[in-house]
Amino acid sequence: MVTGASSGIGVELAKLLAPRVAHLALVARRVELLEALATELRAAHPALQVTVLPCDLGDLAAVKALGPRLGEVDVLVNNAGAGDAAFFAEVEWAKMEQLFTLNALAPAFLMRHLLPGMVARGRGGILNVSSGFGLTSLPTFGPYVATKHFLSGLTETLRAEVVGTGVVVTQSCPGPVDTGFEAALARPLYVSPPKCFVISAKQCAAETFAAFERGAAFVVPGFRMRLVTWLIGATPRWVLQLVQAGVARRLR
Repeated sequence: MVTGASSGIGVELAKLLAPRVAHLALVARRVELLEALATELRAAHPALQVTVLPCDLGDLAAVKALGPRLGEVDVLVNNAGAGDAAFFAEVEWAKMEQLFTLNALAPAFLMRHLLPGMVARGRGGILNVSSGFGLTSLPTFGPYVATKHFLSGLTETLRAEVVGTGVVVTQSCPGPVDTGFEAALARPLYVSPPKCFVISAKQCAAETFAAFERGAAFVVPGFRMRLVTWLIGATPRWVLQLVQAGVARRLR
């Protein structure tokens, strides 16, 4: 099952899974895009069974209603997500709550709902698409950073808990990806990422899926972002705090 399968990384991950599975479930809010992808996948893989499950993953009641419809799921790909760009004090609570639900509560609920079955069967996998912001922070991205730290922390803990059960848990922490993320924001980014760090959704999905297939715990797609992530991890926290304070002052 792939969430956020209507566009971007989710579409590319669904295409990678299609020749490897017997039944693929596609979950997202935009049903017409899911149906178009399902048609494409069925044409390319006639033996594949594709199920379209429209769901607004930013609505917790809708997410909980989805649970009983799922049955057994051997591989869960939590890819759905969205962001926002504003100083924390300026974000409307309703928008923040929806972001928390989509990026954090929905994947947590789906993992809790499906993981017991995977453990009982002695096989399965969970692939969580987090973000580079699950490892660091940046002014004007507070709620988004919080949700991705939640997902990264939960994924890392979960991987440790399922050792020896036959279940694989992997997280991908991409940097900027050409998915229309910025265009979907209600307001433009205060700072756009340098183009040299932006990778395609196809490359992101390919590197993410390769890591999942080999049972890796963690992947940062794109060589440049892997290097940046390593440098950030090697930098003392107090230095990062000074840099971020300077960034915040400039943005104000």
